[in-house]
Amino acid sequence: MGFNDLELSERLLIARRGTAYLSQRLAELTDDELAGPTLLDGWTRRHLTAHIGYNAAALCRLMDWAATGVETPMYASTEQRAQEITEGATLSPAALRNLFAHTVARLDEKWRNLPESAWQAQVRTAQGRLVPAEETVWMRTREVWIHAVDLDNGGRFGDFPKVVLESLLDDIVGMWRKKDLGAGIALEIDGGERIAVAPDAEATHTVRGQLPAVVRWAAGRGAIGLDGGELTPPRWL
Repeated sequence: MGFNDLELSERLLIARRGTAYLSQRLAELTDDELAGPTLLDGWTRRHLTAHIGYNAAALCRLMDWAATGVETPMYASTEQRAQEITEGATLSPAALRNLFAHTVARLDEKWRNLPESAWQAQVRTAQGRLVPAEETVWMRTREVWIHAVDLDNGGRFGDFPKVVLESLLDDIVGMWRKKDLGAGIALEIDGGERIAVAPDAEATHTVRGQLPAVVRWAAGRGAIGLDGGELTPPRWL
């Protein structure tokens, strides 16, 4: 069973757990440490904190779209999104923390107050996909859990709920297949399944390990405790 097969209330609970997990990682950082690097090339923790806050604000716009029927895109443009993050990274530590707390609370409020019928309303993601409004829960779940690791101060894929790990792997492999990438790669989960990225092609490289380690590698966050993790994975986002 994947994440989106769960009841909406369960999905919202996992998203909120991820937000709390991320909030704890952020709270453990001193203001000076916000200037330190993340696992994302070129981004400091300031950039990442700004991005997480503005992502919540963008999802609020999708919730408004679902509630009113008035098209409200996540971002005006890719350039606007990038500029927002760049400028957000220059905010004071207190302002950055406030941005995070305020936008997180606002998104949760939008989720709580959305009429039941509006959860199936069609909205458009930043990548241009039309999805039901309930997809915002998975979009945010993915953001908060992964970026808690990207802060690079103790977040671990091993702390993620299993359903999040499994759904992330489905997303990543699905995106590789859509982009025709990673055809020779097979993933082996210890004590579980073997996934060939291209089932009809011969696997020339196998990455093997526990589920959290395989997902971490596939998501481009490094190889820890893996066989075959020396290979650089294809990009998925």
